[in-house]
Amino acid sequence: MNILITGGTGFLGSHFATRFAREGHRLTLAVRDPASARTRSTAGAFDYAAIDFRRATRSADWLPMLGGIDVVINAVGILRESGGQTFDLLHRQAPAALFSACAQAGVKRVIQISALGADEHAQSGYHLSKRAADEVLLGLPVAAAIVQPSLVYGAGGTSARLFGVLASLPLIPLPGRGDQRVQPVHIDDLVELVVRLVDGELPDNPRIAAVGPHALTLREFLAALRQALGIARPPHFIPVPDVLTDSAAKVASMLPGALLDVETLAMLRRGNTADPSMMRRLLGREPRGVEDFIPRREAGAARLGVQLQWLLPVLRASLAFVWILTGIVSLGVFPVAESHALLARAGVPEALRSAALYGAALLDLALGVLMLAGRGRAAVLVVQAGLILAYTAIISWRLPEFWLHPYGPVSKNLPMLAAIWLLYELESHRWNTNT
Repeated sequence: MNILITGGTGFLGSHFATRFAREGHRLTLAVRDPASARTRSTAGAFDYAAIDFRRATRSADWLPMLGGIDVVINAVGILRESGGQTFDLLHRQAPAALFSACAQAGVKRVIQISALGADEHAQSGYHLSKRAADEVLLGLPVAAAIVQPSLVYGAGGTSARLFGVLASLPLIPLPGRGDQRVQPVHIDDLVELVVRLVDGELPDNPRIAAVGPHALTLREFLAALRQALGIARPPHFIPVPDVLTDSAAKVASMLPGALLDVETLAMLRRGNTADPSMMRRLLGREPRGVEDFIPRREAGAARLGVQLQWLLPVLRASLAFVWILTGIVSLGVFPVAESHALLARAGVPEALRSAALYGAALLDLALGVLMLAGRGRAAVLVVQAGLILAYTAIISWRLPEFWLHPYGPVSKNLPMLAAIWLLYELESHRWNTNT
């Protein structure tokens, strides 16, 4: 069949595209920038159609790409609004125009990837906008299915990364007692479900809850995921009072890219569960449980990937702290006269000692602050390593007794260099922390 997938380069859409292409279907991915998508694609050769969801709000915008298309799968979705990317525009207006065009073009089947909770009790902007598009689709003369996934777990997915990081922490914070109910579904089961809906008969009830076999509390989910990651140490949970959780959500709402905000917290508290019987019937088997989300042979890589998500910031912050503290101490906390005496023993002329002291202190401060910045860290790490090597060489030549100092002021440069090297390799993207 000829299948059009919107959001085909996203987490869900790319999995759908890979599976359908493997089964011999012809895929067209509707994307904003086909050239960029074609360059980034690793799953195979697809056709691409240029469309900007933010502007495709009329059926006429979609009709030119629907000629000869048998099935449309809408997998576009955002968890948070940003700039011109609003829930109403991307979840309601553009999909409604697409669905209307499908009816006009005679598309045989439309699969809408909605969300569990997009029902008559919906309150969040995310759920309300998804539900509005669902209702438009069900009111049109076209065969349709509304797939409503719970949390979707899979390598490279936002949920997998977020909950994997939480599950791997030595101390796991929980909103309240962690009794919020979830029913996560594995990406492979969701893909299989969509394949069955495309290839087989549609069920009488067009709304299909894509969920795992059992509802779990958030605490139970994280404990099971921790075990699936192969972490032997038992989890230690820290209940976070609602007042602190609410405050954190409000602050996070103002930070770009943060996954926690007021709306997502409210959706979590509402619960995310459903009857799995339809899922079982369509799959012809039990959906995968959390304990089977991560194959044993992949657990080591998955564990390392999520642990690096929080270990690297800790290492980065600790290095930044050392440089910043060193700069502050050198600016006058440590007696200036003693600093000058050390510079004299190192061979620095008297006229240059003040400039050398304060220049080095400001450089240390700058290197520490730049470590906390978002860009150019690899270059900063190279400068740090070069500076440490230079200091070590000068001290070894002019002040060799410091190698024998009981506090190890020079020998500690070795683990510093090792930490810098490790960070450099990872900051240079030579390790993919999402695998």
